[in-house]
Amino acid sequence: MASRRILQVFNRYLFMGGEEKSVDRIFTHLGEEHEMSRCFFDSREWTAPGGPGKLGQLRRTFYNHDSRCRFEEAVKAFKPDVALFHNIYPVGSPSLFHAALELELPVIHYIHNFRPFSVGGTLYVQGKLTPESLQGHYGREVRGGAWQGSVLKTAVFALLLKRLHRSGWLRSVKAWICISEFIRDRFIDAGLQPSTVHALRHSWDAMTQLPETRDEGYHLFLGRLVEQKGIATLLEAWKQLEAKLGERTPELRIGGEGPLEGMVREAAERSSKVRYLGLIDGVTKREALANCRSMLAPSTWWEPLGLVTYEAYDYGKPVLAAASGGLIETIVPGL
Repeated sequence: MASRRILQVFNRYLFMGGEEKSVDRIFTHLGEEHEMSRCFFDSREWTAPGGPGKLGQLRRTFYNHDSRCRFEEAVKAFKPDVALFHNIYPVGSPSLFHAALELELPVIHYIHNFRPFSVGGTLYVQGKLTPESLQGHYGREVRGGAWQGSVLKTAVFALLLKRLHRSGWLRSVKAWICISEFIRDRFIDAGLQPSTVHALRHSWDAMTQLPETRDEGYHLFLGRLVEQKGIATLLEAWKQLEAKLGERTPELRIGGEGPLEGMVREAAERSSKVRYLGLIDGVTKREALANCRSMLAPSTWWEPLGLVTYEAYDYGKPVLAAASGGLIETIVPGL
């Protein structure tokens, strides 16, 4: 394959998650055969001192001229053959699709969740799936405040998506790359041409040697502490286990950060069988993985793929998971 010049475009989230790590890994792997450059935005730009006020954020969410200029400058400097988009919201905004279309720069859109066919990106709100959003019916997402817990912000984002789909700017996207067959099928349900939608599961950097592992009896959850990851379900399950088993209840350890951190901390204060690890990485994370009995993935939304299975298999650990979305493509029951 001939080498290409690829501009990677990504808007970082307020909280670090598996998607951002995948974005970094994709950049590294593509860089082995192609020339790479980056045009990144950061959600913290709007929460830091000097960021735009609420009205300014609303306007920029629809169309951020500053972000478009940054993108165009990156294109001018690097002269890419193609732009590789990941998440572009909220700071990037749909202006990037418009710019790419006018620049006649083809876009490959790497899909990690359900945008741009879901306001919250999850097809999930208040404990329930919202598959009707695939057809542009965002009512339940709006009423439930699917984006950042705000009905107003979600309504604005719903209008944004309506406008985006009617604008024709998505013609800049020549290929949609989904991280599971499950998401590919949902995007085809949403009306995309099957020939433009492809499934490509995340790659993974294999360990150079097998790690030493032990079973210290605890079960481990690692991930963003958000509703759709099943945090409340997991904590309720442990509460019921403790009521039934008492001191024989195995320990639950939870690592990560996010909006439900307070819920996890409260559970850990109430029960000696729940331990909050905070956001862990490096040696601390490797030790937690090496010594657990199993990894947990209790997702209540349609999990796009779930990197937890990759991490667990590195250490030869079983995964206890919900039969959810792409998780069923990487977990073999009964083994």
